[in-house]
Amino acid sequence: MPGIDKLPIEETFEDSPQTRSLLGVFEEDAAAISSYSQQLFQAMHRIYDAQNELSAATHLTSKLLKEYEKQRFPLCSDDEVMSSTLQQFAKVIDELSSCHAVLSTQLADAMMFPITQFKERDLKEILTLKEVFQIASNDHDIAINRYSRLSKKRENEKVKGEVMEDVYTSKKKQHQTMMHYFTALNTLQYKKKISLLEPLLGYMQAQISFFKLGSENLTQQWEDFLSDIGTSVQNVRREMDGEVDVMQQTIQDLEQASDLLYMPDPDPTQVPVNRNLTRKAGYLNTRNKTGLVSSSWDRQYFFTQGGNLMSQARGDVAGGLVMDIDNCSVMAVDCEDRRFCFQITSFDGKKVAILQAESRKDCEEWIATINNISKRIYLSENPEEIAARVNQSALEAVTPSPSFQQRHESMRPSTHGRPRAARTSSVSSGGSETASPAISVLSLDTLVASDTPIQFDIISPVSEDYAGQAKSAGQGRTNPFGESGDMPAEENEDSILHQLFIVRFLGSMEVKNTDSSDVIYETMRQILAARAIHNIFRMTESHLLVTCECLKLIDPQTQVTRLRFPLSSVVVCATHQENKRLLGFILQTAEGQGDGRPVTVCYIFESNNDGEKICDSVGLAKQIAFHSEMDRKATEKKKEQDKVKEKQQEELSKQKQIEKDLEEQSRLIAASSRPNPPAAGADGQFLVLSHSQSEDSDAGVEGREKRESEA
Repeated sequence: MPGIDKLPIEETFEDSPQTRSLLGVFEEDAAAISSYSQQLFQAMHRIYDAQNELSAATHLTSKLLKEYEKQRFPLCSDDEVMSSTLQQFAKVIDELSSCHAVLSTQLADAMMFPITQFKERDLKEILTLKEVFQIASNDHDIAINRYSRLSKKRENEKVKGEVMEDVYTSKKKQHQTMMHYFTALNTLQYKKKISLLEPLLGYMQAQISFFKLGSENLTQQWEDFLSDIGTSVQNVRREMDGEVDVMQQTIQDLEQASDLLYMPDPDPTQVPVNRNLTRKAGYLNTRNKTGLVSSSWDRQYFFTQGGNLMSQARGDVAGGLVMDIDNCSVMAVDCEDRRFCFQITSFDGKKVAILQAESRKDCEEWIATINNISKRIYLSENPEEIAARVNQSALEAVTPSPSFQQRHESMRPSTHGRPRAARTSSVSSGGSETASPAISVLSLDTLVASDTPIQFDIISPVSEDYAGQAKSAGQGRTNPFGESGDMPAEENEDSILHQLFIVRFLGSMEVKNTDSSDVIYETMRQILAARAIHNIFRMTESHLLVTCECLKLIDPQTQVTRLRFPLSSVVVCATHQENKRLLGFILQTAEGQGDGRPVTVCYIFESNNDGEKICDSVGLAKQIAFHSEMDRKATEKKKEQDKVKEKQQEELSKQKQIEKDLEEQSRLIAASSRPNPPAAGADGQFLVLSHSQSEDSDAGVEGREKRESEA
């Protein structure tokens, strides 16, 4: 026979809407079985009544046939053959009547008894358990609601103890009742087949016995068939008995294992928190605003599905989307009227959900699970292993590590007098290092300024006193965020690069060394450790705008620029070696301190996406700015060269004009120094020049042409 569907007893403690929906299917099946069994019972009862009627009628017929000879008919009253024949018929019919009586008894035992027992015992047991389960479920809901409404400000230990005892008793009663109810419904699937097959088998066997008493003509084929049916019924019965034993053992194991979980707030030492989950489901109270200042709490079943948070109310077939929790932020919040609350903010900050868990352990597991989903760990092949490694790295990142010098002394070779080399090893997220014997490690004081304060929040420049800033700038002090008091009046809006990222400010502190990204790793470790030690969970979310001129932190609500970093002052930008969402950059201000040294500050942020994209964008902006500067310098140099050439051309033109003027002047002087004979006589005759005068004239022309060529 095919496999039989079963209700999962292991999920009775969770009592999810999916389990309730599956329970509803089994309850509908039980109702259908009850209706069909009632009809089948009525039909079989008619067969039984008919068989009893047939047995009584057959017996009456036999009796009437026996009394035939006592009858006095007016005609043919002395027919002995007829009387003898009827006596034989009476004898046969009497035997048949006895057979029918035996058949009626067999039908009562083999057909009516099983179906009557199934109808009166098994189906009524299902109805009784259903009513008890409904009462237990309602009592548990009332107890949980009363426990959730416990006052946080005024705690009465007696009332609290009574409420917790009530929750424990109702939860245990509901769990046990639900397990027995599920067992009964699972068993019903087997009893349904037995209740259908066993009466039919009894009916057929009774009929066969009846026919065997009257005739030996029953074929072996029917006997084999009925024998197979009987064997199948026995196998189902044995399987049912084995499954009932397994379910009873499961109930005992679950009762022992779930005893600690019946308490609404179990002891974390006995039930530890699992921070490596990438999927979670359970009941939470969600806060819904009913007015400007009023709100209500509704209890719903929440579960994660991939990167989505879903909710489902009892009675719903499927769940609905609450929000997308990819790249979201989650943190514990302190509500005035409720305990164990946490807040989820979507990646764009437009949707916020405040939820209440049933216990501190449940609250911490929900926060850890949503954090793991926010990092998209669920997309990997082994999400729980990766989540365990990420959480271990975060735990090591907030654990104070020994000084760099102490770790260096433990790794130094025995050879003394070796000069210290520059640090080249990289620091991991937990502060561990790898160093060769020939390489030493810089001390912590060379990376981070001693006793330097950590800034955990962004102070908008609008709220600062600019007069005080100008006064402090005159005394050699600078803005702690690396900004000068004078902001550019107008920035270039035609920048080639405009990239916007969503980041959250974790903190900033002054550093000393800017040679490598190890400074950023150490700053991350100190800021995360300080946040963990001082329980600082709030982070300022901003939009980071990367352009070719500067980096801007913009308020996402008001679009006001909170901070502005000139791109030229960004020295190093790097992401965390394991948690790529953490990034930082070092800013070196132009103005110095009182001793004339520049101020170097390291800023740490958390991004929604991969932080390497932001670092690549900053690197691209610096490259574009560098090439733009080179192009600008080349253009200016070309303009200067063009100006020099134009100036040389102007000077050459002036020189030529001066030479022409001198030549014209010399020609005029030469012409004025010679006599001016008349070109023709008065009588109209022309003057004939001599040969010497002609040669002098030719020599003067040649000399003039030679001077012109030399010029």
